Amino acid sequence: MRKEIDEMNFAERIKNERKKQGWSQDELAEKLYVSRQSISKWENGQNYPSIEIIITISDLFGLTIDELLRSDEHLKQKVIKDSRQLAHPKLKLLFDFIFLAGVTLLAIKLGLLLVNKLTGFEITFGGGFFWNFVPLILMIGAGIGSDDLKDKYKAE
Repeated sequence: MRKEIDEMNFAERIKNERKKQGWSQDELAEKLYVSRQSISKWENGQNYPSIEIIITISDLFGLTIDELLRSDEHLKQKVIKDSRQLAHPKLKLLFDFIFLAGVTLLAIKLGLLLVNKLTGFEITFGGGFFWNFVPLILMIGAGIGSDDLKDKYKAE
């Protein structure tokens, strides 16, 4: 009997566990905050839930994540891919911040140039290299870093 349960794929497992609890697809959908159609697609092997939903399903049915994933290679690969995607947002956020810093410095410089031109004031920029090249270096560097990160994620 245990071997039979271990060989069940995710679709069979979730349907079996739902029926064991005596729940309809609607009732399970309510507990997971998803549509009944989502439950139906999972049970028919047409689609898979997100890792967050898998964790909730695990808790709901008293199963380990391993018990849910081990027998379904497609679901296991989806979870691995999703987890890799979650690993990159902090680095992506850093590149976005660096890019925005470059844009901000450029906007400040252009704004001061415009104020000088329109008002006749002579607001000077300290350090020609900083104001002329740092914004550009920041924006190009962040763009290259972000692109490399995207390529690395695709390769994984």
